[in-house]
Amino acid sequence: MNDRRRQWLDAIAAAADEASLHEVESRLFGKKGEVLELVRAVATLPKEERPAAGKAANLCKQEVEQALAAKKDELQQQALQKELHDPSFDPTEPGPRPRRGSLHPITIVQNELIDLFTSMGFCWQDGPEVESEYFNFDALNIPGDHPARESQDTFWLNDRNLLRTHTSPVQVRTMQRFTRQGFQPPLKIIVPGRCFRAETVDKTHEHTFYQMEGLVVDEGVSTANLIHTMKTCLRVILQREVKVRLRPGFFPFVEPGFELDVNCPFCQGKGCSVCKQSGWIEILPCGMVHPNVLRQGGLDPEEYTGFAFGMGLQRVVMLRYGIDDIRTFMGGDLRFLRQFPEIAR
Repeated sequence: MNDRRRQWLDAIAAAADEASLHEVESRLFGKKGEVLELVRAVATLPKEERPAAGKAANLCKQEVEQALAAKKDELQQQALQKELHDPSFDPTEPGPRPRRGSLHPITIVQNELIDLFTSMGFCWQDGPEVESEYFNFDALNIPGDHPARESQDTFWLNDRNLLRTHTSPVQVRTMQRFTRQGFQPPLKIIVPGRCFRAETVDKTHEHTFYQMEGLVVDEGVSTANLIHTMKTCLRVILQREVKVRLRPGFFPFVEPGFELDVNCPFCQGKGCSVCKQSGWIEILPCGMVHPNVLRQGGLDPEEYTGFAFGMGLQRVVMLRYGIDDIRTFMGGDLRFLRQFPEIAR
């Protein structure tokens, strides 16, 4: 055993570079390596000889492993010193930088919308994603027997709370807080956030989606103010002139209510699978705040009026970048994220 140990140690010491050392290591510790074969051979010895032979074999194996590790460090240090003394090496040159992270396109558009609306005098509000039945439904003019509850496919929790189905509960929360503190309108807020509905997922629907709620309350607010605000918003965020239409839509918390649609950019209004052959993509519901909602917020509907809107952020991003399937946002594919010029690295 001593002769073989000396041969192995001499072979390790004679290795001139990392490649030759790797060959020695493979010969000694590979699948049929000589050192491993020595250790396995202990099992074939008579029982009384095994303890002493096993101890000697393990000590030999450890010594060879330590010699290999020491030789690796020596060769690496030699390679480093050679590189440092290479005339072409510049130690002051920066090393390679790790790839930077990037923002999701939904976050990019959300931040731009926040900047836009704050420049128009809106303030940013937030609210809980786990909401009470009162704020999510009752305070928004949707009582327990209202059919609108069925259309929202709610994720209910065991305590009768729920994952909020829209960002609209923050309307009432803000108005109540506003009036409790003794303030009076004008009130202009935006509420970006995540919402949840147990919907069937397809090209334009997801169970988890992002909205940006807007609320304006003041004396004399009209539908004309709503239309002007929406056109300004869409022109800036979509970075182009867009054709829009308002059509009547029923939402219990607004009266009158509208659906605001944008001409489909994928088919230019001719009809395709994304717009379901209609030529239009529904982008946000909106309307004048219902008097009952104003009362729940502590305001007199005889004195104040207001408008509200709920913008689907995924659909805005789809229109802006020409994305034809909402499911790509939740896939976590970095190749998808790196397509956008604002976040390319």
